[in-house]
Amino acid sequence: MDFVAVLRIAMRALARNKLRSGLTMLGIIIGVGAVIAMVGVGQGAASQVQGQIANMGTNVLIVWSGSGMMGGVRTGAAGVKSLVTEDMEAILRECPSVKKAAPGVQTRGQVVYGNQNWSTQVQGTTSDFFDIRVWPLKSGVAFDQAEVERAGNVAVIGTTVEQVLFGSEDPLGKTIRIKNQLFRVIGVTAPKGQSPYGQDQDDVIYVPYTTCQKKLAGITWLQTIHVQATSQETTALAQQQIETLLRERHKTRPGEDADFSVRNMADIAQLADESSRVMTLLLGSIASVSLIVGGIGIMNIMLVSVTERTREIGIRMAIGATESNVQQQFLIEAVVLSLLGGILGIMFGLTASGIISRVLRWPTLISPVAIVVAVVFSAAVGVFFGFYPARKAASLDPIEALRYE
Repeated sequence: MDFVAVLRIAMRALARNKLRSGLTMLGIIIGVGAVIAMVGVGQGAASQVQGQIANMGTNVLIVWSGSGMMGGVRTGAAGVKSLVTEDMEAILRECPSVKKAAPGVQTRGQVVYGNQNWSTQVQGTTSDFFDIRVWPLKSGVAFDQAEVERAGNVAVIGTTVEQVLFGSEDPLGKTIRIKNQLFRVIGVTAPKGQSPYGQDQDDVIYVPYTTCQKKLAGITWLQTIHVQATSQETTALAQQQIETLLRERHKTRPGEDADFSVRNMADIAQLADESSRVMTLLLGSIASVSLIVGGIGIMNIMLVSVTERTREIGIRMAIGATESNVQQQFLIEAVVLSLLGGILGIMFGLTASGIISRVLRWPTLISPVAIVVAVVFSAAVGVFFGFYPARKAASLDPIEALRYE
């Protein structure tokens, strides 16, 4: 008996009980759909996090000043005056794997324009910061080196600050007040959205770091230094060079804790990728349970079918069908049920992913690999759970089968 004939017989057998076949496929449909939707949610979240980290720059290092003890209490990161401008200049001069560096001085302040006010982060830096962070300006220009040297009162604002203070009004050239200091707005950054830590990256004002030191924060040291390596491959080497250089400059003895720390954004990206992969695998594994439940349903229905068609099996064997023919017929019926359920499950999963993305505002990313794996797994479920009923049908005694009522 050829495969096409067996397939035709299997389709006719399934069509005799359309409702029962449909309900049997329902478990596979839900299982495949759940796998695709859950994996899509997991991969969408992973893609979003990786995109946010990429926006921060994957070949970026952040050097933080260290912590200290004040009255028995540790100050935390950036709590002591361990970084100075000369450190940044030395990094640029003596670390071959470093391409650019920008200082960082942070404070918070109330910013006022007209009758609008807003509490936001104020960060002092140089124009190289925007190149290091791959952060273009939506409008206007960044402050130049001359503004840095003379501690000019100029500001580049984020889009959140722009919307709160100016609404639909053009902010360029307008004067805002930060901590009783007047600043002229010369630029607006392009929107970046949330950071991987959930912080609004657009809720910030950038000013020359010398201005922030002298007029806003009242300090002479740096809290951070943003460093760009020459390439993503040289990031680890740049980190090693920076650590060695700063330990020498700060006269840190071997084995002694450094008064600074260096964070590698590539390591953060790798950690986030591993976490997302585990979460996606967990979601897919949970959803796969419903596929196993669907497979058990297929086995149950196929066993019922074998019992109902015992006399038919006896007649087929009596007219020359072999055990292999009978086993093949019932096995194909089980696989057809699984594959049809898998195809409908793909449609259900794609629809569910679209609804999740639209209604819940969760990012989803449907991978072709997930679809292929779900279909292959559904076929494997059909073979695995269909084998026992098919084997039971093939092992029936033809004479006893013909007598069966």
